[in-house]
Amino acid sequence: MHILISEFMDAPAVEALRQRFDVRYEPDLVERRDALLQAAGEADGLIVRNRSRVDAALLAAAPRLRAVGRLGVGLDNIDLEGCAARGIAVVPATGANARAVAEYVIGTMLALLRGAYFSSAAVADGQWPRAALSQGLEAQQRTLGIVGFGGIGRLAARLAHGLDMRVAGCDAALPPDHPAWAENGVAAMALDELLAQADAVTLHLPLTPGTRNLLDAGRIARLRPGAVLINTSRGGIVDEAALADALRAGRLRGAALDVFDQEPLPAGSPLAGAPNLILTPHIAGLTQEANTRVSDMVAAGVTIALTGGAAAAAASAP
Repeated sequence: MHILISEFMDAPAVEALRQRFDVRYEPDLVERRDALLQAAGEADGLIVRNRSRVDAALLAAAPRLRAVGRLGVGLDNIDLEGCAARGIAVVPATGANARAVAEYVIGTMLALLRGAYFSSAAVADGQWPRAALSQGLEAQQRTLGIVGFGGIGRLAARLAHGLDMRVAGCDAALPPDHPAWAENGVAAMALDELLAQADAVTLHLPLTPGTRNLLDAGRIARLRPGAVLINTSRGGIVDEAALADALRAGRLRGAALDVFDQEPLPAGSPLAGAPNLILTPHIAGLTQEANTRVSDMVAAGVTIALTGGAAAAAASAP
C-alpha cells in the first residue's frame, strides 16, 4: 500500500510508516497542486497539514484513497462529507498539540500585557526608553476570556490559574450548567459579556459559516478598552482590517495572530505596520515535542485505518 505525505512530518514517524508501506514524502508537494493531484492517484493513504486541500477534485483524483491523516486538529481543508461518502477514514491529531498552543497563548498574552519586549533595537542603539516601558501590566487578578472551551481552552485556563488569573469562557456547545465549567474553575458567560469583561481574549474555534467574522468591527468595539486579543484557531474568525483599526486607534493594548484569512498573509495586508501586534506563520501548535506527538498519533491512526486495528496493534507491540 502507498502513503503520500504532502507537508512536513516528523522524520521518525515517516520512517516508521516506511517499515510497513511504500511512502512518498514530499513536504513541498503542497506548493504544486497539479503534481499533488497526479500523485494522489496512487495513494491509499494521504497525510496533510492545513494547506493541502483535500477537496472534491483531489478525492476524484484518488480512487484508491482509504485514509486521510491530518497533522493537526482543524479539518476545514478536508471535504468531510466527500470522505464519508467514500468510506475514507479521517485521522486528526486531536489533543496532540494542545500544550504547544496553550503555552503560545499564555506567552503572547504576557508579552502583550507587559509591553516591554518590542524595544530591543532602541536599547541596543543607545536609547533608554525606561519611562515608556514602565507601565506594563501583571497577569495576576486579571481576567482571561476563552472563546471555545475544548481541550486547548481548558488547558489554557489551567495555565492561567497558575498565574492567579480569573478565567471566563463561552462555548455554544456547553450550557452554563455543564460540569466542565465548575471542574475547571471557569465562569460561563455569553460572548458579549465576556468581551466586555476580559483583559485578554483567546479564540479556540473551528471556522464555520457561524464563526466566520465572529469578531467583526462591532464585536471588536465591545472588547474592553486596553484588552489584548489572541487568535490561534482559524483565520477568518477575526476581521483583520477592523482589528488593525482598533490597534491603530489605541483601543486595544495589543494582539497576537497566528492564523489568517489568507495564508501566507499577502503583502499589503491592513495588519502591516499595526502597533503592538505579534504575527506568526501558523506555528502556535508547532514545537519539537508537539511535532513528535502529532506525527506519531497520525502515523498510528493511518496505519490502523489501512491495515485494521488488530494488525496495527500487533505491529506496535514491543
